[in-house]
Amino acid sequence: MTAPRPPVRNALSVDVEEWFQVSAFSGAIPRSRWDALERRAGLGTRRLLDLFDRRGVRATFFVLGWVAERDPGLVQEIRDRGHEVASHGHEHRLVDRMGTAAFREDLRRAEVAIERACGVRPRGFRAPSFSLSRESSWAWDVLREEGYLYSSSVYPVRHDRYGIPDFPRRPVRLVGGDGRALWEVPMTTWRLLGRNLPAAGGGWLRALPRFVARRAISALNRAGDPAVVYVHPWETDPAQPRVEEASPASRFRHYLHLDQTLERLDDLLARFAFAPLAEVLHDLERRTEDGTAGTLPCDAVAARAR
Repeated sequence: MTAPRPPVRNALSVDVEEWFQVSAFSGAIPRSRWDALERRAGLGTRRLLDLFDRRGVRATFFVLGWVAERDPGLVQEIRDRGHEVASHGHEHRLVDRMGTAAFREDLRRAEVAIERACGVRPRGFRAPSFSLSRESSWAWDVLREEGYLYSSSVYPVRHDRYGIPDFPRRPVRLVGGDGRALWEVPMTTWRLLGRNLPAAGGGWLRALPRFVARRAISALNRAGDPAVVYVHPWETDPAQPRVEEASPASRFRHYLHLDQTLERLDDLLARFAFAPLAEVLHDLERRTEDGTAGTLPCDAVAARAR
């Protein structure tokens, strides 16, 4: 008799950045103003930490190096409360608008800031605004060269700001020409009418009917694959300052249902099993050994851009 398959553990993640650092506000709030603005990431992060404590779950916190430099105690608290600390880059710059050298420098600055804050060298990475695109697939080589074990930076959808629509919907090992591999764990989508519908994170978690995230996660888990749920601290903060200079579309996306984020996230925590990405990666490595997880050459992703 075949032993029953253990429940799939899904990846729970938080992108730790300030309310004024989101890409949608970049035209309204220049970087030169950042240090003059009220910092509120600690408030939202601790709300999430308290929720995770109540549910007995642990997560991966992708911390911006800029935040780690200015609030090292917050990063240490994340670590002390049992969560994985990973990198969100340093200054929330879009990867597909940086060259190789600039990306490597930004990555290293974040690594130094995070390690100084909590004594942990990050081995996971998430690109700001999911900006690891087909055109910037070179970033996977940089991440491997810098010793990173995984990225969770691709949204396999069509979107006006990000996405690789035909990227695999399940985690894959991306193998470079040197034979070294890096896991890419894509954002969760729901396959509907031949298209990938974004689900289970950020503004999509707030905007779409609740059954979308539930069905997306359930479908992946039935196939034996983990989902990725993500949220930002500012999404738990309805009292944050309003950026009236931003476009109406950007304001709508940013402020929609902020008062529902924790409740919607808690609903998912009650229904599904979650773990930090490093532990989900461990599960994936076991599946690689028995041949049930996929491998994809990095060149195969880049070639489609030509």
